[in-house]
Amino acid sequence: MQKITVIGAGNVGATCADVLAHKNLVREVILVDIKPGVAEGKALDIWQTSSINHFDTRVIGVTDDYEKTVDSDVVIITSGIPRGPGMSRDDLIKTNAGIVKSVTEKAVAASPDAIIIVVSNPLDVMTYAAQLASGKSNQKVFGQAGILDTGRYNAFIADALNCSPNDVQSVLLGGHGDTMV
Repeated sequence: MQKITVIGAGNVGATCADVLAHKNLVREVILVDIKPGVAEGKALDIWQTSSINHFDTRVIGVTDDYEKTVDSDVVIITSGIPRGPGMSRDDLIKTNAGIVKSVTEKAVAASPDAIIIVVSNPLDVMTYAAQLASGKSNQKVFGQAGILDTGRYNAFIADALNCSPNDVQSVLLGGHGDTMV
């Protein structure tokens, strides 16, 4: 794999780009955001630690420029507005569906063969929105939610039991939201 694009340079997107770089999974990570300078600054921060953290993955930040994303193997969509106090994930549907549709169309135009991974909330609906916008089969568009929520749940259990989260194994069921068990 040569290139992964991460769309959305907020906390989740920047952390994703950082982890991808540190794991040396690809030659290049492109971090995209609509806010001028945000992706560039975060990408530069990550890239400048490469000699200290011993990774070779080049991290490049761009402002709403999909030319740099051309021929990405994977596109990870983290963009959208976050939940505010008292909001449910469902409160985000209309706004985030428009954002996900827009960035998916731009990403697919630049990288038609890319696999798409969606992280934006509400995840189930945003994954479907990305699939529709991309025109790809459901074998090429994925949503990532359960693993993060499982990790959070493991941490809560570990705190309650005063043990390492690495010693806890749990399973969450249901759609991504308040009804997960």
